[in-house]
Amino acid sequence: MFTARVVSALLISASAFAQGARPAPDPMRPDPNAPRLIDAIDSVFLEELTWMEVRDAMRAGKMTAVIATGGIEQNGPYLALGKHNYVLRATTDAIARKLGNALVAPIIPFVPEGDIDPPTGHMLYPGSISLREETFRALLTDIASSLKTHGFRHIILLADSGGNLDAMKMVAAELTSRWRGKPTIHYIAEYYDYPGVTKYLESQGVKQVSEGIHDDFAISSIMMTVDPNTVRMRQRAARDKLTINGVSLAPPKSIELGRKAVAWRADVTVAAIRKATGE
Repeated sequence: MFTARVVSALLISASAFAQGARPAPDPMRPDPNAPRLIDAIDSVFLEELTWMEVRDAMRAGKMTAVIATGGIEQNGPYLALGKHNYVLRATTDAIARKLGNALVAPIIPFVPEGDIDPPTGHMLYPGSISLREETFRALLTDIASSLKTHGFRHIILLADSGGNLDAMKMVAAELTSRWRGKPTIHYIAEYYDYPGVTKYLESQGVKQVSEGIHDDFAISSIMMTVDPNTVRMRQRAARDKLTINGVSLAPPKSIELGRKAVAWRADVTVAAIRKATGE
């Protein structure tokens, strides 16, 4: 037998239904078209943006997504393990801003760095982190597929480390075949051209003599534009070690040259991206 309380609840529910009442909104699934009530920040990096800022940036024409891969590996004795990631922080920002229609996915720090067990390559040194090739390809595929789902028109793959190139080329080819151009996906080989950067710096008066370590002026000066601590600037200066390949890393000139190197790489890469996408 229904109690008075149950009957009352049913009558209230029926009345609400009859009046067209809707269920309470789910905070985990807000209206995708809800207006953004505050100004957007000035950033091209997806992880720094809100979903509303990304949505509105895409509606305003930022329909190209950049996926860049770095690494966690041993480098010169004075460089942070995340060398390539710091470089990409500078270069991808410059590339996206110069393109004007691009956003940058989180920089991928985990890439193949050698066999894990037994260790080979960079994995012989403490702190390096490696992925198997198949894991790396799967990671790239899932990230690119996520961006496809959100409606980006072009997806751009950039590698800052030589061990990343083959897998990125393979994923671009596989997804090009699978997606049939919707969206397009391109591996941009022109970005990874450190000999070209060295030649450019020579035109700026930077003459290097190799010291035989996993470091050079191009890398260190670009890293310094992001954070001088990543090249241990203060500690090196204290020990009279603030040079690389015979070139001084003392600021402000080193940072100025680092910014010029970033701009040069962005110019080369943007030209290649525009050629690949036709935009």
